[in-house]
Amino acid sequence: MKNISKALCVSILSVMATQIAFAQMTPEEISHLGKDLTPNGAEMAGNAAGTIPAWTGGLTAPPAGWTPDKGYVDPFKNEKPLYVITAQNMGEHANQLTPGLKALLEKYPTFNVPVYPTHRTFAHPQKIYDETRAKAATAKLNGLSIEGYDVPGTPFPVPKNGVEAMYNQTTKYFGGYKACRDWLPVRGNGTYYRVGFCEDVIQGQNMTPRTPGEVFAFFGAYDAPATLVGTIYLVHDPVDYTAGARQAWVYNAGQRRVRRAPDLAYDNIEDGTEGMRTTDDYWGFHGALDRYDWKLLGKKEMFIPYNAYKVMDPTLKYADMLDKGGIKSNLMRYELHRVWVVEATLKTGASHVLSRRTFYLDEDSHTIALADGYDSRGNLWRVYNYPLIQAYDAGVMFQTSFSAFDLTNGNFMVSALTNERPQPAYTWNSVGKAADFTADAIRRRGTR
Repeated sequence: MKNISKALCVSILSVMATQIAFAQMTPEEISHLGKDLTPNGAEMAGNAAGTIPAWTGGLTAPPAGWTPDKGYVDPFKNEKPLYVITAQNMGEHANQLTPGLKALLEKYPTFNVPVYPTHRTFAHPQKIYDETRAKAATAKLNGLSIEGYDVPGTPFPVPKNGVEAMYNQTTKYFGGYKACRDWLPVRGNGTYYRVGFCEDVIQGQNMTPRTPGEVFAFFGAYDAPATLVGTIYLVHDPVDYTAGARQAWVYNAGQRRVRRAPDLAYDNIEDGTEGMRTTDDYWGFHGALDRYDWKLLGKKEMFIPYNAYKVMDPTLKYADMLDKGGIKSNLMRYELHRVWVVEATLKTGASHVLSRRTFYLDEDSHTIALADGYDSRGNLWRVYNYPLIQAYDAGVMFQTSFSAFDLTNGNFMVSALTNERPQPAYTWNSVGKAADFTADAIRRRGTR
């Protein structure tokens, strides 16, 4: 019996050690970066059918004559859809459509999926590729904890499990940005109002002095509607949530005081979202991983919203962009890309409004482009659409004009709109001083 127990323990420890070691890339694996793999870990080659091209460096320069005050001009404005997927013909493309997109096609007569030629526009600065290569040799998992890593750089260029894939998402490079954007909670009858929100977000490497292990510091303040103006949030997020929790504060203009906001996490409902967005589905997913079991389902070729420059056109007005099926389909752009598919299943005894979630991460950027959320009965409930564009002036791929749909009541919300904001709506490569991201600083901002 002792020998059996000893053998079992050795076997378990061996498996555990293998899993931890398996999370680190070997020198041989790392040698493929920049060769048959892109510097960020994607397959360099196109697909066999020729419908996904090879990656050739991405989009690293703006269109001729571009200036920031024009907003992000569409470099592919003259292209036409190859075809349009509707409820009537979606069976022909079923393997490349997410359950969420299929549900939207079935629910909304005006919703369709215009498919354009694929352009692999993702690109980072060379210094970030260098960081990724270096971090790939040291980053490893210990359960849900990440070791041997700090931003910037992609910790797991070729993820081997769901946790690694999600760390790529939560630590993705953006440096720092400032932006004022709008979101529109839209009821099933088409009525909506505007919520304005201004953000100042600094990634750890852009903060002085630097706080090791911090992925970013975030200031956010409402500038519309009047009932929310004066509410300010301050958030410090760790790279590793097992090593330290999110630190959050909120300033309330009515009370003129700063208080801790420990509930600003998980499925907490944000002000001005009408219950359509939880805290942890900002940017697709961000926050602690501990309430779910994570599984990497593999890599697939799927239609995802990509190079969606048209939806950012500053000549468009919000009232002209929407119908009952969300953003008008003729403003959207979908392309065929390889994605990592990650499934999150709520742990027994854990609490969240979504019992299961499926995330579709662009292989090139490791950024969530689509997500599906299921209710407590296991029914598809919420569909999330995160169009990606490459900021060709900054070496950053980011999500724009993202939508959340409630399939039960017909409500939806569109976030990160900038069409009616002064251009340029984004300021990239911003830096910060740690002294400006403190509870005292939020108090000073609130009393100006």
